[in-house]
Amino acid sequence: MEKMARSQKPLLHRWLDFAERTGNRLPHPVTLFALASAAVLLLSWCLAQAGVSAVHPSTGKTVTVVNLLSPDGVRRVITSLVTNFTGFAPLGTVLVAMLGVAAADGSGLLGVALRAVVLGAPRRLITLVVVFSGILSNAASEAGYVILVPLAGILFLAAGRHPLAGMAAAFAGVSGGYSANLVLGTIDPLLAGITTEAAHIVDPSYSVNPAANYYFMAVSTFLLAAAGTLVTHKVVEPRLGAYSGETPVVEALQPNEKRGLKAAGVALLVTNALLALATLPPGAILRDPKTGGLLHSPFLSGIVAVIFVMFFVPGVAYGIASGRFRKDSDVVKAMEKTMNTMGSYIVLVFFAAQFVAFFSWTNLGLIVAIDGAALLKKIGFTGIPLIIAFVLTSAFLNLFMGSASAKWAILAPVFVPMFMLLGFAPELTQGAYRVGDSVTNIVTPMMSYFALIIAFFQRYKPDAGVGTLIATMLPYTAAFLACWLVLLVAWVMLGIPMGPGAELFVQTR
Repeated sequence: MEKMARSQKPLLHRWLDFAERTGNRLPHPVTLFALASAAVLLLSWCLAQAGVSAVHPSTGKTVTVVNLLSPDGVRRVITSLVTNFTGFAPLGTVLVAMLGVAAADGSGLLGVALRAVVLGAPRRLITLVVVFSGILSNAASEAGYVILVPLAGILFLAAGRHPLAGMAAAFAGVSGGYSANLVLGTIDPLLAGITTEAAHIVDPSYSVNPAANYYFMAVSTFLLAAAGTLVTHKVVEPRLGAYSGETPVVEALQPNEKRGLKAAGVALLVTNALLALATLPPGAILRDPKTGGLLHSPFLSGIVAVIFVMFFVPGVAYGIASGRFRKDSDVVKAMEKTMNTMGSYIVLVFFAAQFVAFFSWTNLGLIVAIDGAALLKKIGFTGIPLIIAFVLTSAFLNLFMGSASAKWAILAPVFVPMFMLLGFAPELTQGAYRVGDSVTNIVTPMMSYFALIIAFFQRYKPDAGVGTLIATMLPYTAAFLACWLVLLVAWVMLGIPMGPGAELFVQTR
């Protein structure tokens, strides 16, 4: 009977049921990395015994598998466990950036700023503002999910429109456009650190700066905002139809909140002015002392510190002006509250760092990259088709494993060096991954906020479930994927750098 019931379901629902069942059976990402680390150790012994090797195309030297279960290998594993963790590039960068975000979040600035932007939007532009605000909000951690999505539903209803359409538009911006933004967020240094570690497999001196995808992602922000607006007006709202229900009162900003926003705006202007003085004039303190340029300057290499200051200073200013912060301990407590949520990330990083280190030491990543690149060249599968295939692969894998950093920590050690040997820069590979990883966020039950969004939907549609949310969000996924792929292909064909100092290609022999 159960099999008959399943067979009678629409194909889309059967596929979604399969994705949900499969994803739920996956172990926790921490467990995955622990198992993967153990598998790498065992695999290094097996392949070393088999004499597996490859010839490096650039140096002509033979690369062999290093056995980490040999006496020397075991000693290296034991003595490097701590340094693998503390030296893992994304760890410090993310924690420092999050400290700044924590001050802005704990003061209430992020939530009030989102409300102010959306409440102040003209009615005819409200959809565009909601999607655009959603994209920008991903720089502020989970604020977009928790604040903007339900707020968008209330605003659409107050304007006589279907609240689910408002929440869908906000969710599309927050999660479907996750990587796009006009400012750098915590995801930028996080992924850049993992990409740098992976690039070292081929070139130990290679460094990927946190702004490596900034140009591409900034342009993507406007493209996705337009695409999300069009999908909402032409597909989602007509399908949902009219809504009949109570119209809630939209809470206006309180006087102390307005006062806080003014203080935060002044603080941000002053901070930006000081940053401009430190970067724009010839010989400025944050320019490269040798060349006078910005490409390899203290400004770009210290961009994480800039992110920290840009969130911290306005956040504290808002907290003081609004009355949220009355003494220094209030600031510390607010930051501690937000940083408490980073505990799971720190645990994940410990095991991810071991996996990345072990994989690098064994030379497995380099050998797979060499042989994989040779195979792709042999069958002629390179260039634009390869980039598109990688985007689609990333989008598919995101259906089963939601964490962007966890997936990239697994994929980067293989694909970054492989694509480097084919001539693609790590920055381009990272950008392609971010496209695929973002667009399917809104249609996978594995996304951590998926259940929360369903709960928001149920306020206006009590019987809403996984199928309701998926069916509503699929048009956004299709539109975002199509638009983003076209932009990426055009970007590569035109040879535009992905970000400051981030060219598309690397020199190979």
